[in-house]
Amino acid sequence: AGKAEDEAKGCPAVSLHSPHVLHHTPSSSRGFCRYNCREEFQIHDDLLKANYTVGRISEATLEHYLVQGKYFMVRDVYGKLDVLNTTGSCGAPNFRQAKGGHAVFGMGQPSLNGFKLVLQKLQREGHKECVFFCVREEPVVFLRLEGDFVSYTPRGKENLHENLQRGLRAESLEVAIRKEIHDFAQLSESVYYVYNDIERLRDEPHTVRVQCEEDIQVTEEVYRRPVFLLPSYRYHRLPLPTEGAPLEEQFDAFIHFLRESPSLLLRDPGRPPPALLFGCQTGVGRTNLAMAMGTLLLHHHRGAAQKPDLPHPSKTAPRDKLRVIQTFIEMVPKGQQIVEEVDGAIASCSEMHNMKEAIYEYKKKLEGIGEDYQIQGSSTKEYFLQRTLQSLERYFYLITFNYYLHEQYPLGFALSFSRWMCRHPELYRLQAEMNSSELTITGDLITKGMRVLVADERFCPDVLSTAKEMSVANFRRVPKMPVYGMAQPSSKTLGSVLRYLTDSKRKHARIVWISLREEVVLEGNEQIFTLREPGHLEELIPVPTTSPQQLEKLETTLKGDLLKCQKWLEVYLEAEKQMKMFKSCLTTQEIFSQQKNACQGLTYHRIPIPDFCAPKEKDFDRLLEAMKSALAEDSRAAFVFNCSSGRGRTTTAMVIAVLTLWHFNGIPEMSEEEIVSVPDAKYTKGEFEVVMKVVQLLPDGHRIKKEVDMALDTVSETMTPMHYHLREIIICTYRQGRSAKDEKETRMLQLRSLQYLERYIYLILFNAYLHLEKKDSWQRPFSLWMREVRLCLGFYAVFHGLGLTFPLETVEVQGAKQTFICFTSLLTPHSCLPWVFRAGLARLGKAHGRNARWLISLIFRENSFSAGF
Repeated sequence: AGKAEDEAKGCPAVSLHSPHVLHHTPSSSRGFCRYNCREEFQIHDDLLKANYTVGRISEATLEHYLVQGKYFMVRDVYGKLDVLNTTGSCGAPNFRQAKGGHAVFGMGQPSLNGFKLVLQKLQREGHKECVFFCVREEPVVFLRLEGDFVSYTPRGKENLHENLQRGLRAESLEVAIRKEIHDFAQLSESVYYVYNDIERLRDEPHTVRVQCEEDIQVTEEVYRRPVFLLPSYRYHRLPLPTEGAPLEEQFDAFIHFLRESPSLLLRDPGRPPPALLFGCQTGVGRTNLAMAMGTLLLHHHRGAAQKPDLPHPSKTAPRDKLRVIQTFIEMVPKGQQIVEEVDGAIASCSEMHNMKEAIYEYKKKLEGIGEDYQIQGSSTKEYFLQRTLQSLERYFYLITFNYYLHEQYPLGFALSFSRWMCRHPELYRLQAEMNSSELTITGDLITKGMRVLVADERFCPDVLSTAKEMSVANFRRVPKMPVYGMAQPSSKTLGSVLRYLTDSKRKHARIVWISLREEVVLEGNEQIFTLREPGHLEELIPVPTTSPQQLEKLETTLKGDLLKCQKWLEVYLEAEKQMKMFKSCLTTQEIFSQQKNACQGLTYHRIPIPDFCAPKEKDFDRLLEAMKSALAEDSRAAFVFNCSSGRGRTTTAMVIAVLTLWHFNGIPEMSEEEIVSVPDAKYTKGEFEVVMKVVQLLPDGHRIKKEVDMALDTVSETMTPMHYHLREIIICTYRQGRSAKDEKETRMLQLRSLQYLERYIYLILFNAYLHLEKKDSWQRPFSLWMREVRLCLGFYAVFHGLGLTFPLETVEVQGAKQTFICFTSLLTPHSCLPWVFRAGLARLGKAHGRNARWLISLIFRENSFSAGF
């Protein structure tokens, strides 16, 4: 009876636990008295009120509830997936063991009973200890079906063939989905609707009976419960990406799990290592990667210094050598051995898939797409380009992981993989320079419209208004110092500048001219041009050369192609587009060589440095060496720097020159610190948290920073109209990013602010080097000093985790959230610090819309794939 009924009868509405309820059980078993009692039920009001979503795959199918408001539950494993036909005999699809004798196994997704069969098989084969890694990053739930539990995954209607990629959230999402399915079943007569055949959708959806939550299991329940019956069994969830390389934190998690198993760390002949079992959905891609990692680990457990126990892969033709791998071999001790071990591990796990061969297979498919890719098939080109670069990234990181094992396995993994990577920033830089496409650029790209010639003045305005007087844009001099900066001069305007520098007032008998441009530069018909992409005219295209001579040789080749073709070419001038045919063409080297006779004291250097961020450590070496050589011959030598605009790179080099000259001639006294009354004054003064941490590490660090600030202020006095200050631009750019309306612009500006901060820190480190190495006349190069000192002082540990003391937004990379707290070099191949660089190599190909087919051919060591490009 309801409350109204009770009140109508004059009875108070009470609960079962109310003091008004009387229970009486007489001694006679025949009678039972009950007074004023009623039954109470727990009503799931939240279930009835929940705003659940219903949907259907097609108009012909049944409508039903959707998990998470939008996903259908699809059967995870189907018959064709089991290529090796091992489900019946072993319990799991594509079950196999790596070749070479290592106890490394891989498999596709088994059911609950199938997984029990797998463990029984390993026991029968004598493996007393087993560690299983589920490498799936997507949520998986198991539904009771015909006396077993079968896996199902949530999938979106727009792509029923693709699983979700939720990474570290998979476990919590599985629990939420289980509760939803149970609730849906309560609302649908204890059944829920699933899909077993998404290809034909015949008789779909199917019903699965769900009467209680025990009819649904999540991944952890299926894989962890066997530990109660097998004490030597261990389970770990290690989410790996379906494409590309794992994140460093995933390598860290793998190592953390392994450290929990003493038999993997200790080389005890009487105690063999455990069997390593890996599984994903199909047992192919991610499982292959994990099996290779496990094989390398057991190889080191057996003793990498002993006789090799990995199968030798088939010999690869010299033309198939990858540029980045060749560079790694030349750069790293035992580099050849490290790469060969990885190739052997891949070969031992290649029964179903070869990760290295996948690079070439995707590249071959990319070549097969029609030439008119910009009109037809552009998405297909993009797909195969991305897959090629992701495969290359995965291969590179596997090699890096083996390098880590060589150093850290004997030490018991004293450092995590991510911390170890911080100590090897050259690996980040090497990964960032995988895109070597610009190294073999030819004139055909211009004649076919894949590149266009853009005049410098189009994007490099004469802000300082010096072109009329000095014949070159943004000409300036550091007060009372022989240090000059400007935009790129032509052959005609160069003579005017040299006459100015050697006149009776300045009398510079020796002039060291340093071009800082890392992009291809040519003079055509007495006008300076650079190569740009038609859709991205405002973006410079840096060329990742290993030496200035390589860049100049490239310019010479391109010059010859342009003069030979004698075609009308599309060029972009300051304010218009024209068609021009070049009758004369000069490289930057030739522009300066023409002035040798007129100016005997002129010395020209090409020292390419990156825009927007810090120079590479070797760039500092080259700049310092050029200045030392000149000052040894003439203490009054003048130093002239130029880039495209005379702004960013030129200003950076001018500050380096000022600091160097101060150490030669004496550092001026510093004035009292000025009281700055502006918003965020400490940031304007460069007092970022990470900067101050570096200052604390350096001997006399505060004075070193103040000297850099004084040099920055001195150089900036010459360019006030530009509103460009190397220190103040850090916070200014960050503020611009905060107020930007476009998300892409916001991220780019925040990235720029971090790159500017990187540059500022490197200037401080370089000044510290000048102080500390002065006693030895800077015999030890800055690059070597950084390598030897950084570990002792812990520079990179500081850089890796500190912020700017103002909040930085989170950046999404490849679908996984990475918080780049301090430094990020997603688009900066030249960064020298150990930034969290995980943009994914796919960006290298698609960020600027490069010609995909041409790009891929040039990733390789030899230009053997150039036919038809």
